[in-house]
Parts: sequence; structure tokens; C-alpha cells
Amino acid sequence: MTTRTTAVSDLDRISEAIRSRFAQKNAARDGAISRSRELIRICSEAIRALHRREWDAAAAKLAQARTGADELRAVCGGYHDLLMSGYTQDALKEVVEAFATYAIIRNEPLPTPEAMDTDDAAYVNGLAEAATELRRFILDILRREDGDANEAERLLDWMDAIYDKLVAFDFPDAITGDLRRQTDVVRGVLERTRGDLTTTVQQQRLQAALRAFEGRV
Repeated sequence: MTTRTTAVSDLDRISEAIRSRFAQKNAARDGAISRSRELIRICSEAIRALHRREWDAAAAKLAQARTGADELRAVCGGYHDLLMSGYTQDALKEVVEAFATYAIIRNEPLPTPEAMDTDDAAYVNGLAEAATELRRFILDILRREDGDANEAERLLDWMDAIYDKLVAFDFPDAITGDLRRQTDVVRGVLERTRGDLTTTVQQQRLQAALRAFEGRV
């Protein structure tokens, strides 16, 4: 009886220790999910500010995003599986997208994975999303009467350069975080954007030629 009682007591102690660790990890998971959602929201607001050309507001949101990313990693703590989970990596990918988009639009140096403290897979997927985001900037430029075609071409060159790099990462999706699918999306967006820009530039040249002709008549 004493031996059985001792065994049951050991089981109780082991079970409670496991329960405590599960509770701690569950709390970390809940915190990571909450912070991931908040981080995605902040990054979305940063990009919207960029589209409105509210540079100071965008920079302020990026500062919030950097702090939020640090807090997210801290909440995950020693739980590597939580850090590498889909919701966490999606949030960190959004951070890369926001920072990369800001750098490209503002013609500043592209942040590195080390500077972002981001996993390589999240980084390259964030770059892919930044490339697709550039299409909207290019279309906004083309819609303006005083749109700068040279600036649109600069952004298109960035899209092209990012695609060229992404397509060269010929590794399994388990390593790259499904980068192949994202790269296919970038290719489609790039082709449509190149077509839109080419058509607009041709129309601008034709209009300029017509105005020059009318001026000579």
C-alpha cells in the first residue's frame, strides 16, 4: 500500500508540473496570437499612410511595429514552436513588408533580415508582398496628371529585381514558407504592371507628339 501511495504521489507531482508548464505555454500562445493580430493591424496602417504620402505618420507606425515585433518575440520566449507558428510568422512577414515598402518608396536602403531580426522565410515572403504592393503605388502615379513616369519605372525596376531574386530560391516550400506560390503572384502582378506602364508611357508620348504637331501647324 505504501509503495502504491508513493507511486500515486509521484504521478500527482509529475502531472501538476506538466499542467503548470502547459498553462504557461497556453498563456504565451494566447499572448502571441493577440500581439500578432495587433502587429498586422499596425503594419496595414503604416502602408495606408504611405499611400497617402503621410511620411511622418508612416514612420511612426513603423516604430510601433518594431516595438510590437520585439514584444511578440518576447512573448514567445523559449517556445520555438510558437515563434515559428503560422500566425507569428505571418505577423513578422507583415513587418518586413511594411519596412521594405517604406524603404523602396522613400528610396532608402533595404532593411536586412538581421536588422529586422526576422527568419529568412518570413523575410523573403515579406519582400514578395512588398513587390506586389508597389503596383498600387505605380498605378497611383500613372493616374495623376503630373505623374512621374520615371518614378513609376523606378518602382517597376524594384518589382523586377525582387522577382528575379525570389525565383532563384529553388528550395522546398517547407524551407521557404511557400515562397513559390508567392513568387507566382509577384510574376503575375509584375506582368500586368509592366503592361499598364508601357501603355501609359506610349499614350503620353503620343499626346506629346500631337501637341508638338499642333504647335507647328
